[in-house]
Amino acid sequence: MKPNDFDSVTAVIQNYFDGLHQGDVTKLRSIFHHDVCLKAPGIRRTMTQWLADVANRPIPAQQGQAFEFKLLSIDVVKDQAMVKIQCPLFDFNYIDFIGLLKEDDHWLIVSKMYTDITLN
Repeated sequence: MKPNDFDSVTAVIQNYFDGLHQGDVTKLRSIFHHDVCLKAPGIRRTMTQWLADVANRPIPAQQGQAFEFKLLSIDVVKDQAMVKIQCPLFDFNYIDFIGLLKEDDHWLIVSKMYTDITLN
């Protein structure tokens, strides 16, 4: 791992948090590989489907929602990384496992698994 790889992966995750909070589809698209599949129990979505959902929902920042995203863990091994994050959004409290690969000297999200841990 190069010394800046950890920082580069962290920067991608910060852009993910910012993109979610601001509803910034362009920023989100820039950090995902085009063939990513987003998976939750019983749900499979392409990046295009997910970004359409983001574009058509209220924007958390404009709704006055607090920025409470958290980086829980990060593991970088050579040209791959696995990140665990907490993403409170609206009435949900998601835990995401984000997989990233470094290709052509650029880190991109290649997988996203998520589940809502909100207790009802």
